[in-house]
Formats: sequence, C-alpha cells, structure tokens
Amino acid sequence: MGKPGAFLTVGRVAHELRAVGERTRDYRELYEQLPPDLQREQASRCMMCGVAFCQSGLGFGGARPSGCPLHNLIPEWNDLLYRGLWREAADRLALTSPLPEFTSRVCPALCEAACNLGRDDEPETVHDNERAISDWEWAHGGPRRFEPAGPDAPRAAVVGSGPAGLAAAWELARRGARVTVVERSDRPGGLLMYGIPNMKLPKDVVERRVALMRELGVEFRLGADAAEKDVAEGLLADFDAVVVAVGARRPRGLSAAGFEEGRAAGGVVFAVDYLTASTRALLDGGEPAVSAAGLDVVVIGGGDTGNDCMGTAVRQGARSVRQLEFMPRPADPGPGAVRWPEWPATLKTDYGQEEAIELMGGECRAWATDTREVLLDESGSVRGVRVVDLDWSGGRPEAVEGSERDLAAQLVLVACGFTGPERGALEALGVTVGERGLPSCVEGHRASGSVYVAGDARTGSSLVVSAIADAMACAGEVASGLGL
Repeated sequence: MGKPGAFLTVGRVAHELRAVGERTRDYRELYEQLPPDLQREQASRCMMCGVAFCQSGLGFGGARPSGCPLHNLIPEWNDLLYRGLWREAADRLALTSPLPEFTSRVCPALCEAACNLGRDDEPETVHDNERAISDWEWAHGGPRRFEPAGPDAPRAAVVGSGPAGLAAAWELARRGARVTVVERSDRPGGLLMYGIPNMKLPKDVVERRVALMRELGVEFRLGADAAEKDVAEGLLADFDAVVVAVGARRPRGLSAAGFEEGRAAGGVVFAVDYLTASTRALLDGGEPAVSAAGLDVVVIGGGDTGNDCMGTAVRQGARSVRQLEFMPRPADPGPGAVRWPEWPATLKTDYGQEEAIELMGGECRAWATDTREVLLDESGSVRGVRVVDLDWSGGRPEAVEGSERDLAAQLVLVACGFTGPERGALEALGVTVGERGLPSCVEGHRASGSVYVAGDARTGSSLVVSAIADAMACAGEVASGLGL
C-alpha cells in the first residue's frame, strides 16, 4: 500500500554494513539501520499490488520458492509503518510471524525477490521494514503478552529450542498449553544461539525472547537429551503431546581421501562445530576450542554457513581465508539474469566474503572446484588440501586435466550442508525414520501417537523462516488435537 506513486519518486535505500576495517575488530552487529523517518519513507514505496507476490510463499512454475513462507501481510504493515502507526504495524506482523526479530536479521528476504516493484526497479525494503517494526516493539515493552496456561491445561513438550522449537513453543503457549522446552545444550536457542555468529544475530536478541517466554510460563529444561532413553520415556509419560524440533544437524562430509584422518587430527572441522566454539567462547570468555588465529583457512562450501565461517575466521585473525564452491560461478546480476519472481540465482558477495576479499588481498573464492584429498604432514597434522577444477559444460562435472593443485591449510572448515536430522531423539521417541533420513509422518506433522515433528527435522535442512512456518502449522495441529 504505502503512499500512492511514491515508488516513482523515492529510490530504494537499505541498511548499511559498518566499514570492514571497523566491524572485523569486534563481534558486534554488522548493520546500521536507517533512522525511523527514513524507514517510514522506504515503506511508502510499497505499491498497491493487485497480487502481492511478496506474501505468497508459493514459488512459481516449479522454480525456486519466492515470497514469504509465513504469508506475512507485508503490504498491510508497510502501509501502517509509512503512516507511523508502529503499534498497529507490530500487531499486524504478529498475526503471522511469531519471531520477527530473528527473520528480519537472518532471512534472505524471499519476499523482496518476489516484490512486484523489483521486476523493473529495486524492490521494497521489506527486510529492513520488518526489522524496524520489531525493534520498535521491543523498545516499547516487547510483544503483546498473553495469559499463561492454568494448572489444568494440557501439557506439551517441545524437543529442541532452535527457530522451529521456539516458534512451536510460543504458539502452543499462546493457545493455552503448558509448555516445556527440552534442550540438550547449556543455553536455549539451538541454531539461533550457536549456529549463527553474534555479528549476524546478537545473542541478547535470543536471550530476551527466551526471557519473555519464561515470563509467560514456558519452562526450559536445559542439558536434557531426548535421545537418552529415560528422558524420552519421561516425555512420553508426562506430556499430552511431544513436538520434535531438533533441526537437521547431521552434517554432510567429504569423500576426499584423508578426510577422517584430518578430523581426528583436529584440522578438519564441521562448520557448525566451529561456529559453536566461537560463540561459546564469546559468551563464556576465554579462547575458543577451535580457532583460526594465525592459520591458513580453507572453507569448503559456498552457502550462508560458509560465509559465516569466513567472517568468523577473519575476526579470529586467520593468516589467509579461501572458500571453495563445487558448483560453477553464478551469473552476474543484471538485465536478463533474473526471471522475476523467481529467486535470483546470481552472484552474491556477503559480509564475510567481502571482509576476506578486502583484508586478504583480492578474490578468495573459487568456483567449480572439487576437494580430492586432505593433506597431512609427517606428524599427522593437516597441512593443506588437494583440489581440481571442474568442467560443467556437459551438465555433469568433469575434472579438468592438469588443474590439480595443492592449497595450504592448517584448518579446513566443512560447510557442505546437512543430510537430515540426527536420529537419536526421533528413534528414542518411537518415530520411524525413512530411507531419506527424514521421519515418516502418518498424518500431517504427527509421526506416531502423541509425537509430532516440525521444522527441519521433518522437511530437511531449510531456511529459518521456513522452519518457523512449518512449526506454526505443526503447533496448530497439536493445539487442535489437545482441544485448544
């Protein structure tokens, strides 16, 4: 909605990153938001679309999904923001999005890719507008409270406290259930706490949401692993429903020779383990269990997690950082490169990559590159990786003859994605796991009896916003089953 015709006279102005030389000296938040008046002006650019693809979340023609998986009422809260009705905008956002302080920081903004304005011009700053509304709400008392469940309300357990777990717990508590979140780690938050660096998602943002949930009656049981028989049996016996939201944490390894030996030597580390060690050290004080300080680092994998590894390694004082991507180099952005409203599969340089390029002396990414071997020195320590270029011209990758070479590395970070949920909690709770490593649900999100599965644990690795959307659907099924 917004101001009629504003998109013709007001250009897009998005948030800015702090300067590389400044932000790489700390782990504080990367971004500098626009002042409220300028953010309202940006919200005015929203068009009066006949079909608001930004909020559809449906994808188009079998292409990559585009639009918001939560079906956020984006044009409506853009209009309220433009008119300065902050509380009303926050209430409208809350109708569909339970955790906007997270999605407005870490979601890749599928909504902006589908924005009608983006077909011929630059899209609306949906991501920044959502962040501005959420930040205003927290600065003015936080999300609206609801009445905590009474002592006779049905009991629901949520296993896992990542984005899906927190969303399911919030929605079930809001609907009147007595909710207990079971988390095996020492802090709530799952991926939000330990899998995403502090500069991208400050941990006080996670902690304040957890504090609010505790205020509203949600119990957090930490250090409890539902994969253990006695914990699982207790959940099944004590709760009317159990939602398994453990994410898809099983990492994909390498087929390269020397991979397992490198892991045993401590020089090959899965990305989330590395990021966890960094955040834990930041929160607890002291040195991280795995550090890139003074080392040559190779990051294998070109996605968001690989980028987070690069930014973390730069901050830890790595001597050099390189990123290897198996797939070919994406097309440069520009006319004809994007088939609106599909997700733009074009070249993107994210914050960590930008930092490594600027501070390490030039482009540090390599595309169409396969890691063939992890190299060890005489003492058994990792000294490098042997790689080869790939030719994708035939549709399938073929090694380029004579391209094999060695890259120095004392720390190899594997960010090749995930293969599905860890099976321990699922199997302990009696959930059948299919051939693809995902649970077999008998109806909707219900896996068996009183056990439900939500988020990445059900669908496989996805985006934070998609996991939240799936958890909200699951919570609706559980609430209906409990008569709430």
